[in-house]
Amino acid sequence: MDFRSDTVTTPTPAMRKAMAEALVGDDVYGDDPTVNDLEQWAAERHGFEAALFTTSGTQANLLGIMAHCERGDEYLCGQQAHNYRYEAGGAAVLGSVQPQPIENAPDGTLPFDKLQAAIKPDDIHFARTRLLSLENTINGKVLPLSYLAEAREFANKNGLSMHLDGARVYNAAVALDIDVKEIAQHFDSMTICLSKGLCAPIGSLLLGTKEYITKARRLRKLVGGAMRQAGVLAAPGKLALTEQVAQLKQDHLNAKRLAEGLNLIEGFSVNAEFVHTNIVFAKVSDSVNTHELVAKLAEDGFKVTAGNPMRFVTHKDITAADIETLLEKITQYV
Repeated sequence: MDFRSDTVTTPTPAMRKAMAEALVGDDVYGDDPTVNDLEQWAAERHGFEAALFTTSGTQANLLGIMAHCERGDEYLCGQQAHNYRYEAGGAAVLGSVQPQPIENAPDGTLPFDKLQAAIKPDDIHFARTRLLSLENTINGKVLPLSYLAEAREFANKNGLSMHLDGARVYNAAVALDIDVKEIAQHFDSMTICLSKGLCAPIGSLLLGTKEYITKARRLRKLVGGAMRQAGVLAAPGKLALTEQVAQLKQDHLNAKRLAEGLNLIEGFSVNAEFVHTNIVFAKVSDSVNTHELVAKLAEDGFKVTAGNPMRFVTHKDITAADIETLLEKITQYV
């Protein structure tokens, strides 16, 4: 039972069958029918003109930022943003695009007064502020639709494009009980990770205008990410978006139960207000040795990440019964 991340999900039997039977061709030539089908279907499904199948969320975000910005440009993002903290500085290293991180509010939003103050004047001394990048969900928290509408208005007023790191955007849509298009409509570009809670073995999508995706496709080649017979990977990607979305609701229920249970264990504290989806952060008191706890749990078959706060992630390979067993073991060991 692996609570480290929803990236550990394994493909469903239907996905494995689809991979084995996928029609394929050379995607660099545009000849892979399964990739083409996924890209065309995904673009229409999410309200964009075009889509690009990429190897990972990190690559999709890199291409997404570089397709919006030129060398010497700047993008605004959160201090907690994945494309700022956890993607090896790719936009800066490979695109010469400067990130301007803003401290996230407790609910994950970026305050507009701080964003406004960070926008650079039109002056030769400064990088050119071109893009606002948001993440939804961020640390499991869902950005309100009202905030997204305000962010779009803010971007328009300041001449900025808007990009969404939507690695878990379907978690956000399920939590809000809305169609994902209601989120996507506010953005010029968006990524979707297929290999987290949606269970595909690999891949992410980047969505935008035809012109934007054409530029991103060239950039994908530049960074070595063009693929050949990639239909074997695109086939489970489409199933991720058509057959696995309903599972996310159960993942969210399991996370809420885990949060409730952890709050009853001495030494653990979870802010249940911010457990919107499938990620739980538990603050741990000094009386709990998290490294020792993780080692004991590992002996019982539980994979958990040490730290303070401790992060637990639910997904389709974690059942409601697994939550109860984990809570029993933690109670036993602390």
